[in-house]
Amino acid sequence: MCIKRKLEKGDDMRKNIAIVTGASCGMGREFVRQLAKKEPCIEEIWAVARNRTALEALQREVPSVRIFSTDMTKQASFDSLKLVLEKEKPHISWLVCSAGAGTQKEVAKTECRDLENMIQLNCTALTLMTRLCLPYCRNGQILLLASGAAFVPQPGFAVYAASKAYVLSFARALRRELKGQVRVTAVCPGPVDTPFLDKMGGREHMPAFKKPFIASPHSVVRKAIKDGKKGRELSVYGISMRVTQIFCKLLPHRIMINIMYKSKRGVDRA
Repeated sequence: MCIKRKLEKGDDMRKNIAIVTGASCGMGREFVRQLAKKEPCIEEIWAVARNRTALEALQREVPSVRIFSTDMTKQASFDSLKLVLEKEKPHISWLVCSAGAGTQKEVAKTECRDLENMIQLNCTALTLMTRLCLPYCRNGQILLLASGAAFVPQPGFAVYAASKAYVLSFARALRRELKGQVRVTAVCPGPVDTPFLDKMGGREHMPAFKKPFIASPHSVVRKAIKDGKKGRELSVYGISMRVTQIFCKLLPHRIMINIMYKSKRGVDRA
């Protein structure tokens, strides 16, 4: 069923759209697929990513897709999208900020450009995209892709976890600011079986405590959409991740950090 929303003056003439960033693969692509199937009121899905070839393949699969091939670490990308929004004035019923980057290395062993890219894409681009779309989101739904890594600092994954902690904090605060206007949900999965996981070195380079948490993108996205419709603050897929969230609340972070550090060192030595 479509999300019901109150029509304002002139609103019946506005195109109903969804915007999904990071749409060329992984979670973003899965969001496009499921929104196209589950939300028949959506007239267009604006798929935003750098990989135009992958976006064109997605468009052949989902005809309602409109391609925006752009680099979200560049200000020009937001300037061009702003012009389109101002011209067409659509109603954004779903905004899904799924674009992200991660490097699973100690900070001292990571190139500065990789650290900068994580922060720009995971924090800055997500914030700018959200702000850019807010005037068009009234009575809509915003899903911000954080991570289970947001629950506690993670040695060997420090900048990524910190960037996702920012997303979680931002989503919670924004949710309160927009109460009664826009629904905001932070999506906090554990490891998901996507190309992103492969970039991190795959299962063989993953700490043992994370391996039982690997989930399918289909299941994570399905729950995220369902939780968004229910207006939940967080979407945490799987019992194991919910238990992890509780432990991260109850145990001092220094204990959790030591456990993860020792587990990571064990993988590095294997």
